[in-house]
Amino acid sequence: MNRLNTNLFSILTLGLLLCSCKTTNEKDIDYQISLAQWSHHKAFFEGEYSTLDFPRIASENYNIKAIEYVNQFFKDKARDFNYLQQLKDSCKKYDVTSVLIMVDGEGSLSSSNKEERQKAVHNHHKWVDAAKFLDCHSIRINLHGDVETEEEWVKNSIAGLTELVKYGESKKINIIVENHGQWSSKGKLVKAIMDSINNPYCGTLPDFGNFCVRRRDGDLWVSPCVEWYDRYAGVEEMLPYAKGISAKSFDFDSLGNETSTDFSKMLTLAKNAKYTGYIGIEYEGEKMSEKNGIIATKALLEKLKTEL
Repeated sequence: MNRLNTNLFSILTLGLLLCSCKTTNEKDIDYQISLAQWSHHKAFFEGEYSTLDFPRIASENYNIKAIEYVNQFFKDKARDFNYLQQLKDSCKKYDVTSVLIMVDGEGSLSSSNKEERQKAVHNHHKWVDAAKFLDCHSIRINLHGDVETEEEWVKNSIAGLTELVKYGESKKINIIVENHGQWSSKGKLVKAIMDSINNPYCGTLPDFGNFCVRRRDGDLWVSPCVEWYDRYAGVEEMLPYAKGISAKSFDFDSLGNETSTDFSKMLTLAKNAKYTGYIGIEYEGEKMSEKNGIIATKALLEKLKTEL
């Protein structure tokens, strides 16, 4: 091959490599949008909708084809396989994928009392089974503890979560931890737990908004927050283990940007972590209707997906 042909070959090869790199980066920022049931929590609590309606609502009202359940809205149905089959049939009818179940109210997996931890582990088993039946990939759990130091909470959380993950692994269902108040809102601590357990069936669900570590009256949700953890640092710390992301939204400006969280910054963090799974819409605002809040959140996620 003469020098001219050699140079031409080198240029073409370099061009192909650059094209290949661009394609890889484009894949890195790809994600699918899901809808968290909590986005319509008022309608579900008020009985306007039932969980059996959820696949239809996601598909027909929002053209969203993946959903994330909240166990509070069908708390007595975890072992009701006739009910779960109806839900599964509805998903099939509307071509909707069941992604995960967010599990609340089943005991403290981070309790300092071993018997309480074991009871909580057992209580979560039925939701692992329900998730398996519905073809979900995960259940989301809470790590709320009763101790005063980070070290104790991490130790107890590892103990409780390790036992539950064993059961999840036996069913091929992931057990994922959300930043959801108290010590669990410190991303570095959640990451330390993940590092210690080091099991592919154990992961995280970073939420853009739940980074209140301590409230004035010591409760989880009601009184004003007096200690916040940096939300961007927290999400970044949890992303290496993320098997889902909750795009928490409250309100939007005239340009359609969420006013409490820089979604562009959050999605850039996800891009840098090469996250390619579902990002769940979780609208929790008061100024807009639930429907309009969901639509606004979806529009922002779609816009940023194109821009990034």
